[in-house]
Amino acid sequence: MCLGIPGQVVAVGDDIHQMAMVDVCGVKREVNIALVCEGSPQEMLGQWVLVHVGFAMSILDEAEAKDTLDALMAMQEVEEDVGYFLRNGEPAPQVSEK
Repeated sequence: MCLGIPGQVVAVGDDIHQMAMVDVCGVKREVNIALVCEGSPQEMLGQWVLVHVGFAMSILDEAEAKDTLDALMAMQEVEEDVGYFLRNGEPAPQVSEK
């Protein structure tokens, strides 16, 4: 399954050839914004982007980004791959049985 995860651009380099920093559910990730940046990278600050394998694939509005994140959070309960990504590769918390 291929997923695009919404994230907000929080830092950029001087040009599109430098990686940007995107906040995905509180986790900061380096992302290539060259595919979606049409002007100065500074104009990307605060924008929501759909991230797939380290690339920003499209720009989203904030409402669409938040709706998508809500859906992904709901999915993580039934799809371990989604939860794994949202937890930044950390294993799921173990629930002790009593």
